[in-house]
Amino acid sequence: MAWPSSLLLVGCGNMGGAMLSGWLAAGLEPSRFTVIDPMLAAAPDGVELLREPPDRDFDAILLSIKPQMLGELAPGIAPLARHGAVILSIMAGVELANLAARFPGAGGFVRIMPNLAAAIGRSPVALAAEGLSDERKQAVTGLMDPLGTPEWLDDEGLFDLVTALAGSGPAFVYRFIDALASGAAELGLDAEAAGRLALATVEGAALLAAASPHAPAELARRVASPGGTTQAGLDVLDAEGALARLVRATLKAAADRSAEMARETRG
Repeated sequence: MAWPSSLLLVGCGNMGGAMLSGWLAAGLEPSRFTVIDPMLAAAPDGVELLREPPDRDFDAILLSIKPQMLGELAPGIAPLARHGAVILSIMAGVELANLAARFPGAGGFVRIMPNLAAAIGRSPVALAAEGLSDERKQAVTGLMDPLGTPEWLDDEGLFDLVTALAGSGPAFVYRFIDALASGAAELGLDAEAAGRLALATVEGAALLAAASPHAPAELARRVASPGGTTQAGLDVLDAEGALARLVRATLKAAADRSAEMARETRG
C-alpha cells in the first residue's frame, strides 16, 4: 500500500472535507483515514470518526483546523506524532518552524495550500517542507496528485502570496462571476439567465485556457477584434491598468493577512 497507510485528519470542515472527498473519489481506501472532529455528524462510509485523539500511531497527521485553534489543540495531538508521523498542515499563516516547535517527535513537516476544488481533483496544491527525505517528499507528491496539481516551493517566504493566489483565489473568481452576472442584470438581462450565462462563460473560458498552448493574455487578444465589442470592454478593464491594479491590491491584502496570522500563531 502506498504511503501513508494511515492518515489522521484533525478537523474535517470545508477544506479538510474537500481533500478527503478528493482522495476517496480517486479510489483511496477509506480505511486509511481517521477523522477527529467533535462537530462532524458523520464521516464517509469506511472512514473512522473519533471525538478525541486515540492512543495509537499514524503515518501522517493532517491539521485542518483554524490557525487560532493550534495552541489549544497541539498538546493533545503532539503525542500521536512522537514516533515520526509526518505533520501536514493546511492552516493559513502557520509556518514550518512553528509546526516543528509544537510537534518535536514528528518525522517532517509539510505546509499545504489547496482550495475546495480538491474535492473534484482540480485544485492547485502548493507545498513547502522541512525535514523530509526525497523519498518521503515524492510520497507526499503522490498523496496530493489526486487532488489536483502539486507545486513545490523552494522558498517558504512565498507561501503567503501563494495562499492569496491559490487558496483565496477561488473566492475572487466567484466574485467576478457574480459581478458579470450582476452587471448584465443591471443592464436589463433577466437575473437568472445572466447568472447561468456568466457561469457558463467562465467555465468554458477556464477549460479552454487549461487546454490551450497559448497564455491567457494571448487568448484575450485572439478573442478581441480591433474596434470590436470585446476590445471595447477590454479598453475599460485596461484603462490606466485598472484591473491589474485592483487584482494586485487584492492579492496583497490577502497575503498581508496571511503574514499577520503567522505572527499571531507563533508559539
